[in-house]
Amino acid sequence: MNRRSRRPASAPDLRPLTGTRLAEALIAGWQPLQRLDTEGFAMLRSRGITRRAHSILALEPPTAAEELAAALARVESLVAMAGESPTHRILEGVTPPALETLLAERGDATAGASEILELPLTGALPRPHPSAVISTGALDEQWFAAAWRLAPREGEHARETMHDILAGTPAIQVRLPAGGTADAAVGRAALIGAGKETLVVMNMIAVDPPERRRGLGRSLSTTLLALAAVQGARRALLEVEVDNTPARTLYRSLGFRRIGGYHYRVRTAPDSPA
Repeated sequence: MNRRSRRPASAPDLRPLTGTRLAEALIAGWQPLQRLDTEGFAMLRSRGITRRAHSILALEPPTAAEELAAALARVESLVAMAGESPTHRILEGVTPPALETLLAERGDATAGASEILELPLTGALPRPHPSAVISTGALDEQWFAAAWRLAPREGEHARETMHDILAGTPAIQVRLPAGGTADAAVGRAALIGAGKETLVVMNMIAVDPPERRRGLGRSLSTTLLALAAVQGARRALLEVEVDNTPARTLYRSLGFRRIGGYHYRVRTAPDSPA
């Protein structure tokens, strides 16, 4: 029998999460180590680790063509001062089409196409998995050790940087053991305030390869959703790459629907002389 937790049968309609409100929720769910807002752009910096936390996002840039080009040049000059090439996150409904046109015309390559999915947390939700190891609030070091083992990142200072990114936002953290004492799956739901609403951004969901196709990903996800509802969240967000078909299939089967998407524009050509 599928035991389910009690939730109200219905809830008032949620305000659509769009535009800069959506952008800010995504940023808060994967908190960069530094953020500089200038010229209507948010420059996110995290020692070069993960594009989500180390890229440029246009939130409210100038709309006139000449002003936009000048603002882009000034923002990218700050990136050049750090000895880096710019990476822009192109977010549907937020990034002005004129900006992507500028980036495309100069030859910036596209990368990392992803969907943004949403699930309202209403009605009955499954109960947490009985074997789940749960922590809430500050970063749990045992959870992080398991997460790093299952989903390490490359790059200098990557482990330290990932630790600092994940410590930047209070979250629900779940580990699922399998067999012995080893954790076979981990997941996280960052607790975010969006106006008067609490929501969660789910990320760092990873399953040990030998343990895949055994339902751990589903159990992990439903546990996070149930715990998010208990914490007062009214909706869940997650980001999934479009070529990750198994994950997209799982999340759609749980009721998530697409509310947006994004990709990156990465500078590949040498910078032109000033």
